[in-house]
Amino acid sequence: MSFAGAMTTAVNSIQAQSSALGHISDNIANSSTTGFKRTDTTFSEVVTASGSSVHLPGSVSAVPAYTNSVQGVINGSQIDTHMSINGDGFFVVSDSLGTVDGNVVFDGTDYYTRRGDFSVDADGYLVNGGGYFLQGYAVDPVTGNTTGTLLEPIEVTQGFLAANGTTTIDYELNLPTVPETAVYDSAIAGSDLLAYGAPYSNDPTAAGDGFVTATDEDSFLDRSISGGSITTYDDVGNAVDVQIRWAKTSDDNWEMFYMSDDTATGVDAKWTNAGQSYAFDGTGQLSPAVSSITISALTINGIVIGDTVFDHGGGGVTQYANSQGNATVNKIDQNGYAAGELVGVSISNEGRVVGSYSNGETFDLAEIAVVDFNNPDGLQKMDGTAYAATEESGAALTGGTGDIVGSSLEASNVDIADEFTKLIVTQQAYTAGTRIVTTADEMIQETLNMKR
Repeated sequence: MSFAGAMTTAVNSIQAQSSALGHISDNIANSSTTGFKRTDTTFSEVVTASGSSVHLPGSVSAVPAYTNSVQGVINGSQIDTHMSINGDGFFVVSDSLGTVDGNVVFDGTDYYTRRGDFSVDADGYLVNGGGYFLQGYAVDPVTGNTTGTLLEPIEVTQGFLAANGTTTIDYELNLPTVPETAVYDSAIAGSDLLAYGAPYSNDPTAAGDGFVTATDEDSFLDRSISGGSITTYDDVGNAVDVQIRWAKTSDDNWEMFYMSDDTATGVDAKWTNAGQSYAFDGTGQLSPAVSSITISALTINGIVIGDTVFDHGGGGVTQYANSQGNATVNKIDQNGYAAGELVGVSISNEGRVVGSYSNGETFDLAEIAVVDFNNPDGLQKMDGTAYAATEESGAALTGGTGDIVGSSLEASNVDIADEFTKLIVTQQAYTAGTRIVTTADEMIQETLNMKR
């Protein structure tokens, strides 16, 4: 019985080492496969009988030990649509059944992967090197909020981005306590004011007619300071420059003007008063506070931008001493843009698919889904470095704890040096097993020869 048991055990050992050799060869073959997870081998003793006075040869079993939860090294990539997950989690992907009438048809089953070498295919879908389609949630490009709760393959449309008219100008600046205008003379009191020595065709202040005629422009420019300019857009995307100037109307009181018609002549309005008095206290703060003003039907050179809010934020307009006597614009921005064509797609570190347009704007197009499992090592391996959920892995849990890293790829978690070490050990164990079979066979032959 011991001879037969020895041979059976040795054969089982050979089979076990053969399985280990298969895992090692698979690991080495995929050592350069993006997102690949190696398969180790776990050996377990199988006991036939064992006691204080007897131990019969048993056996050994070899089962795969998956390392789906072991992260590979994250390397940078020059391709904007490549991505990786730093930490726990998997991308959700779909497989395709082909196309019908030019439309991609999906099999309706969710799969999972760490392989992030995605690129935009001819149909606008993000597909990785394994042929799987990335899933996520649609995002409203204007609000940046997701528009649904159902996962779907992410499709990047090649259409134009419609123009968006300007509705808000974020505008913050510091005005000097003494504006050094072209006619300012420190020896003359009041020479820093708008009204200094200048007869106007009408009163340009907010309390008067509220505009500067073309005839009076030179006087106005000599008695005001620049407040910057910004390009805005009407509803169809026409670009319109808004030029701003500030004039001090009395002690610690200022008013804002904008160029309304640069072709005006004679007594026609060329600069228009914004209609708000900005009064400052002794600390350089507005009193009362002016967080924003609205210019109704803002029109520049005949182009109607529409009702426009100049948002100063909380204390965004101040009056502090400035040795240069000019205005310091701290922020000037607006929310409009011209129409644009999609020119590029990238992945942000916030896990968003970002579209770049020819008008210089960028918008989030989709939010990438990341899921995790109670037992990721229980996932079933599939072709293309993908996985399927099993009873052992549990169902997918929304919101993996890992962070998406754009323009990067996760390398295989295979260590070639370690695999070669295991290869040598496996080869020696396999050889030893065959030697046991040979030795047991020789001993059986010697036993049979005893009767001769």
